[in-house]
Amino acid sequence: MQAATQHWNRLIEESVTLRRDLHRHPELGWQERNTAERIRQQLTQLDIPWRVCADTGTVATLAAGRPGRHIALRADIDALPIVEASGVQWHSHNHGCMHACGHDGHAASLHATAAWLKQQEASLPGPVTLLFQPAEEGGHGAKRMIDDGALEGVDAIFGWHNWPAIPFGQAVCPDGPVMAGNGTFKIVLEGRGGHASQPELCQDPVLAGSAVVMALQQIVSRRLPAQQATVLSVTSFDAPSGSTVIPDEAILEGSFRITEAGSRETLRQLITDVAKSTAGAYGVNCDVQLFPRYDATVNHSNEAALYRNALQGEFGPQWLSESTAVPIMASEDFSYYLKEIPGAFALIGADDGNNNHHPCHSAKYDFNDALIPHVARIYSRLVGASLP
Repeated sequence: MQAATQHWNRLIEESVTLRRDLHRHPELGWQERNTAERIRQQLTQLDIPWRVCADTGTVATLAAGRPGRHIALRADIDALPIVEASGVQWHSHNHGCMHACGHDGHAASLHATAAWLKQQEASLPGPVTLLFQPAEEGGHGAKRMIDDGALEGVDAIFGWHNWPAIPFGQAVCPDGPVMAGNGTFKIVLEGRGGHASQPELCQDPVLAGSAVVMALQQIVSRRLPAQQATVLSVTSFDAPSGSTVIPDEAILEGSFRITEAGSRETLRQLITDVAKSTAGAYGVNCDVQLFPRYDATVNHSNEAALYRNALQGEFGPQWLSESTAVPIMASEDFSYYLKEIPGAFALIGADDGNNNHHPCHSAKYDFNDALIPHVARIYSRLVGASLP
């Protein structure tokens, strides 16, 4: 027992060290070559066989010959194009790139799980596949992993995301949607520029763009059912010009979030129709480009129930964050896995009152290392391993 405890403490320390090293050297989606090499070195040291998957992704397997249910556990590994302002000692050494979403911590937590499970490989009830996935941040990395055979022979999959808005020691893992689907759009408004003193001779794309922004805000409140959770946000309005010049062009960009796959096409059509008709009322041409991203992350009920049992076993009877409304309107490409095989995804709280409240994608964000041992134990519960 003492030896097992010492081993556990050592592997957690090593995983925290790994996490901070990954944080110092972040890489964007599909560029995670050094990150992948670091992870693969760790797996080799643990004597866990692995293979390259989707270029910068890695698939490792434990207890390949065991007869029980084959479970996959996933971590993402990519960073974001953000200038870090966290102030931590292990801050990014790659200016303009940082682990602002905690994927460094997700990878380190899966490493801790791998190290613990390796010690029990002969007694695991079934095979365990470890997925270190690239390009979650808009790069459709999960799809590429699936296309490259990451789920071959796998019966069920589990994943998680740290969530600073949830108190530490609490989580959410509902049946059905846990995170929203999303998409982005770009609206190009072509008018006729001219002198600010003669607007009657122009076709003003700034005025038209302002009207389009306001009109788009009516879609959710007036054109979609109130029971259907939807978010539409215009996030960029670009019409560079001088103070006395009406420009020829304005460009709007934004994103939308949906919880039901069937509402995607309806929303896309409404964005197009509203933008074009509003711009037309101001004599301005309008081109709407819509870009598909991820579907909603929808948990399977049996696997979600297993996950909730594991969360309660780890955090106790008060594990559920009842104040957290689900689905969260952020998106995750874990949705690809759940469309292929049964599985579940959880959001696990990170805010322990020690400056871990900064939201994901904030320049001040840093992953809470105290989550690593908890997640390793939760994952161990899910695959039927003994606990430290």
